[in-house]
Order: sequence, then C-alpha cells, then structure tokens
Amino acid sequence: MSQIALPLLNSGTGDPGRIVVGNANEHVIDALRQPDNWPFKTAILTGEPRSGKSMLGRWFAAQGDGDVIDSADAMEETDLFHRWNRAQEAQRPLLLICDGAVWDITLPDLKSRLGAAMHLEIGTPDDAMAAELMQNFAGRRGLALGDGALTYLVPRAERSFAAIERLVEVIDRLTLERKAPATLGIWRDALEAVLGSEQPKLL
Repeated sequence: MSQIALPLLNSGTGDPGRIVVGNANEHVIDALRQPDNWPFKTAILTGEPRSGKSMLGRWFAAQGDGDVIDSADAMEETDLFHRWNRAQEAQRPLLLICDGAVWDITLPDLKSRLGAAMHLEIGTPDDAMAAELMQNFAGRRGLALGDGALTYLVPRAERSFAAIERLVEVIDRLTLERKAPATLGIWRDALEAVLGSEQPKLL
C-alpha cells in the first residue's frame, strides 16, 4: 500500500492532500501517468461518491500533462463539445470526471467522440486498502483508532469509500461525546450506527 501527495496541497500522513493508492485506484493512477496512450487523448473517470475522483483530477492537473473538467456530466453538452475540440486542436490530453452513475449523452457528435475515450473506473477497496483508508481518515481528524481497531473494523465495514469515511467520522464523534478513547465499545456502536442491523456478526 502506498500514497501519493497532491503537489498543490500540504502533504503528510492523514493529510487531505494525500491519496491512498490501492487495488481500487492504482490502475487509474497508472493510466493518468500515461495520457499519451489515451484514445484521442481523452479519458473519462468514474467512481462511487467520496472515492477521490476530484483529488485525482487535481493531482493530474498539477502534473501539467493535461486539462481536467470535473463534473463533466453536469456541463452543457455543446460547451463540452467545444472544449473537447479545443483540446484536440491543441493536442492536449483531457480528463473528464463524471459524478453520476450513468452519463446519458444526447448530443450525437459528443456521444460518438466520448464513446471512443478511455474509460477509467475507481473500484471497490479490498481489506488492505480499507485499512489504509481508515488510518488516513483518522489521521486527518487527529483520531487514534486504538489497538486492534483495524483487525476488528475492517472485516465488518462496508466496502465503500463513503461508508469507511462515515465510520471513522462516527468513531471520532463518539470519542468526543463520551470523552473516552476509541475502544471496542465505541467501535461496535459506530458500526451499528453506520450499518444498523446489517452489521456482520463475526466472532
């Protein structure tokens, strides 16, 4: 497991400017490092909420290798088509970040051109990445998860960037409310708050 820092932000363990690299996004990062390999120098990045799409876009833009349009699926299609054409004329790579689960493009010319772009999707974090994400989110908050926390939490946590972030947020809130360190009781209550009756019953 590794991390990359955003050059535009302060870096450091658990800092908002540091991206956790793991099974869910390492293939995306490899592709972003080689924009000359993108068909028509265009790539479309998708992924679940809170998966780091915008952070990766800022990291890519900071390398100076191309341009980024965040929330491209919310942009007026004619304007986006003109942006695509300008990027082609300049022979400059263009990364489009899509927030929605489905991008239904209605402008035929834009649809045909983006259909040929490289499609990159941030996947689901595995156990190793989930553990690293928990440590990263906790570090941002200055939260000590406690001894044995990852062993207990990782097998029980939902495999979702947003859910993992939410879990750490609830642990942090409970430690502050109870004025107590994070231990088994708080981990268990945080899991119940996030997962409810869906919490896995593990020994």
